[in-house]
Amino acid sequence: MPLVAFTQLPTFDRLKQQNHDVLSVNKANHQDIRELHIGLLNMMPDASLQATERQFMRLLGDCNQIIQIYVHLFTLPSISRSEETKAWINDFYESFDSIKSHGLDALVITGANPVYSELEQEAFWPELTQVIDWAKENVTSVLCACLASHAVLQYLYGIKRKPLKEKKWGVFQHQLTNVEHPLTRHINTRFDVPHSRLNQITSEQLAKNNLINLSQSEDAGVHLAASNDGVKFIFFQGHPEYDATSLLKEYKREIDRWSLDERTDYPPFPDNYFDDGVKQKLNDYRKTLESCCDRSLVEWPDEWLQRNIDNTWRDTALSTFNNWLGLIYQLTGKNIKQPYMAGIDPENPLNIKQ
Repeated sequence: MPLVAFTQLPTFDRLKQQNHDVLSVNKANHQDIRELHIGLLNMMPDASLQATERQFMRLLGDCNQIIQIYVHLFTLPSISRSEETKAWINDFYESFDSIKSHGLDALVITGANPVYSELEQEAFWPELTQVIDWAKENVTSVLCACLASHAVLQYLYGIKRKPLKEKKWGVFQHQLTNVEHPLTRHINTRFDVPHSRLNQITSEQLAKNNLINLSQSEDAGVHLAASNDGVKFIFFQGHPEYDATSLLKEYKREIDRWSLDERTDYPPFPDNYFDDGVKQKLNDYRKTLESCCDRSLVEWPDEWLQRNIDNTWRDTALSTFNNWLGLIYQLTGKNIKQPYMAGIDPENPLNIKQ
């Protein structure tokens, strides 16, 4: 949360010049100290639904120890679900109509499991665009993850994602391309982010549409970007929400597919994720699989792997989410039905120089 410049101490001016958050007494007196209501539109398939809940809620809850956060879960009825998952959703999720009636300060939209190469062919596309339209007018900021970023960029800006020659899969180093934006202040200028995707939006596509590229990787491309007003839409191409073992579980699923002859090649390691000791352990596991008549009898070294997989991205993810929540708190008011407090220019809420 920002400091309040309640005296003429020159240090306040110095901190402001260095892009630290410092409020005048007048602005501080007009801020409402209250909770934030964050929507989580969970579009992930059944197998990942609850894990995705935990990942994003953990980030939201752990990144800031001051703000009280109410997370409102909802999904899209057009996404096919098992009876068990339908029961979970009925018990714990809200409807979009309920979300609209209550209002939100901010919204997170997760990725999804696409069926078609063209996003507009997906069964969930009409419902998703309704959420986007509503959020654009009624929510302070929308944070989009992976496929959701591609969907919003296509729907609002006409930017179509490009297929990759091979899956971008692993943990990649990134560098900030804008250190003064409120989302990137005071975080590591170089940091890791996991990626797992078959498509991409490029920095050139963002630049043509005057969107703000905030971090870039030589190997993985754009990770973090923002709409041209700096806050309404935030785009992730990577997965800062991932647990330490999320890519490991994905790797195991690909091995299982190979065992079932659903893929012809044994899956390669995710890039920059396993150290040499883990690679050796997994190579030994592969040799045992390949030499065994009944692969179902080969034990996956889960407990050992759990202890030896590193998470090299969580601190930066927490800092980014903390910056996002702080930014929302400074822009939104007590009336949850209004996206901005009085005095904020909705066309330029961050006072970005044009």
